[in-house]
Amino acid sequence: MARNYHSRKRILVTGGAGFLGSHLIDRLLGQGHEVLCVDNLFTGTKRNLDHLHADPRFEFLRHDISLPLHVEVDEIYNLACPASPVHYQHDPVQTTKTSVLGAINMLGLAKRLRCRILQASTSEVYGDPSVHPQVESYWGNVNPIGVRSCYDEGKRCAETLFFDYQRQHGVDIKVARIFNTYGPRMHPADGRVISNFIMQALRGAPITLFGDGTQTRSFCFVSDLVDGLVRLMDSPEGFFGPVNIGTPYEFTIGALAELIVKLTGSSSTIRRQPLPSDDPMQRQPDIALARTRLGWEPTVGLEEGLTRTIEYFRQEVLDSPPS
Repeated sequence: MARNYHSRKRILVTGGAGFLGSHLIDRLLGQGHEVLCVDNLFTGTKRNLDHLHADPRFEFLRHDISLPLHVEVDEIYNLACPASPVHYQHDPVQTTKTSVLGAINMLGLAKRLRCRILQASTSEVYGDPSVHPQVESYWGNVNPIGVRSCYDEGKRCAETLFFDYQRQHGVDIKVARIFNTYGPRMHPADGRVISNFIMQALRGAPITLFGDGTQTRSFCFVSDLVDGLVRLMDSPEGFFGPVNIGTPYEFTIGALAELIVKLTGSSSTIRRQPLPSDDPMQRQPDIALARTRLGWEPTVGLEEGLTRTIEYFRQEVLDSPPS
């Protein structure tokens, strides 16, 4: 039986000062819950939380989850980990520690508190997939010693830990595999394709297109993604996942560049660069499980979501003084 959405809880969100975490916190506070945000601010920023500090139900704690954490909460969303190649390759050892030691520490906390915990995993567990679209039963095609491995394998190991804690200790787990997500509060220098293209287009700079542009991604707007996470957390006991959360509509990177140029009214040209190592050629989720078990599917179209994201970058990044 699904739990009551309206019962007030004290909820821990790790990585809550980041792009996804801050939107999730907005949603949880909007539901009437108390939220403890834990972040070491390596990639997150307090600017994403500025609008929350007057809310008595919101609390911020600066902490690295690769170290133990002793708090009292009713529920845990574990989102802490650098998620873009620029950031997670900056300190790959610490990235692995955040995924693996962070999972151990948060699972230990959930075990002690006997509370439910959700792991924000990633489509990167599928690597460069040989199955398309990707279904949750697919084990993936991941290079364990490449430059992306700190993130890919760290997240895969975290999933292992979650399911072992469930089997061995009875911890109430939920695992979401998040596909490409975009929207307001993305870091302008995170190296992700949408933020890169938007920033370059708004500045009139050449748009950097890696490879020939035929590689595909599926882009989910942040409000849809957050709705999927909350639905998974509130799904019936005994349903653990993993569940793909993302949009099933595939889009080439070349077409994305052209669309962003059009929506920004930019005069930017395309500049091609070699494809980075281990960059997957295809990425598209099969969301049949999310549809049937969560009643979830994305509702915000790409053009609408990009328009809202472009407006954020135009107003909050380019037109605002540095904080």
